[in-house]
Amino acid sequence: MYYNKVEISGVNTSTLKTLRESEKIELLGRAKTGDTSAREELITCNLRLVLSVIQRFAGRGENPDDLFQVGCIGLMKAIDNFDTSVGVRFSTYAVPMILGEVKRYLRDNNQVRVSRSMRDLAYRAMQAKEKLTNENQREPSADEIAKEIGAKRCDVVIALEAVSDPISLYEPVFSETGDTVYVMDQIGDKSDDESWLDEIALKDAIGNLGKREKNILNLRFFQGKTQVEVAGRIGISQAQVSRLEKGALNKIKRKI
Repeated sequence: MYYNKVEISGVNTSTLKTLRESEKIELLGRAKTGDTSAREELITCNLRLVLSVIQRFAGRGENPDDLFQVGCIGLMKAIDNFDTSVGVRFSTYAVPMILGEVKRYLRDNNQVRVSRSMRDLAYRAMQAKEKLTNENQREPSADEIAKEIGAKRCDVVIALEAVSDPISLYEPVFSETGDTVYVMDQIGDKSDDESWLDEIALKDAIGNLGKREKNILNLRFFQGKTQVEVAGRIGISQAQVSRLEKGALNKIKRKI
């Protein structure tokens, strides 16, 4: 966890200056005219915003310094593309940009393989989403993205879902009263109890078999031996192996 992390990627975030919204707008205006010092100040003074975004990905095994640096790329894109005439807060625009950059990084480094055609569609949808966000200063709907790239809405939704970062079962979804509720608490599997009980019953049934019967089942079903091979191994006929095997299986069936 790095919720209270002060130094990340060599930056001591506790010493960073906090800008008022009017100061941000003034610096953004100067940055638009090519003032590199204004742009640098905007980046530096908004690093806490990047840190607050990457905290959402804590506990997923990712290097926080890597995520922080990727988030900074999203911050710089937000600074370069923000339209001061729209009348929205800079953070309202910047957070989705930073979040999108981090998710794109996680998606590209995801071990789960998605088909090339679906990845291509997802990339086009992501680019269209970023373009529409820049133009409208808000996150576009799935319908708007689909119209922009000339694809079906359902295909766009499926493609974006396929490349999205998986949510951890330990991701907190509610923690207002102090008793944290995680994703895993909201997921049920009706087969869990049934399969668990079946496994116990099977072990109990096998445990009641004789030593020779257990040995035959082990050789036949766990080691993949034929009845002839089993017969040669334990020194009895193939017919006896067949009879003992059937008898053992019937005992197990009756037990469970």
